[in-house]
Amino acid sequence: MLYLDSIDSKKLVVNVYIPSGDTTPTLALYDTMQYLRCPVATRCLGYAFDLATFIVAAGDKGDRSAMPYSRFILRPISGAARGQADTVQIEANELLKVRDYLHKELAKQTGQPIEQIYKDLKRLKWFTSPEALEYGIIDRIIKPDSQVADEDEDEELEGKGLF
Repeated sequence: MLYLDSIDSKKLVVNVYIPSGDTTPTLALYDTMQYLRCPVATRCLGYAFDLATFIVAAGDKGDRSAMPYSRFILRPISGAARGQADTVQIEANELLKVRDYLHKELAKQTGQPIEQIYKDLKRLKWFTSPEALEYGIIDRIIKPDSQVADEDEDEELEGKGLF
């Protein structure tokens, strides 16, 4: 992404069809998307579960979309810590910092109040495409090409007094 951004300012499209994602690589991708100068569109092509939903929401506002039957999941961030009690406490504190960052950024991307994000991410939360649109994860639902072609044809005929 950084290379493409450096050679051209054309829009990048991130197609998402991901069952989950690890936290550190997801945050690296998110930070990179926010850093780029070129526009970044996101498209959910079936499902975006867990942190993949966060990536879909991270696209440029107005250019985040999903297929009609796409599904999204948001869930509480989790981790696994072992070892001495002090080590477990340190890792738990770090996990809480990451959770707070993700929640703050998701609130910014979706327009939801931060309190709502915390409430919704206490448990697993599923979204259909229309629900993701209403929540602010996406901005539009992609129509199949045949449906778009039919609408374009209707618009052409409307001007000719046929509708």
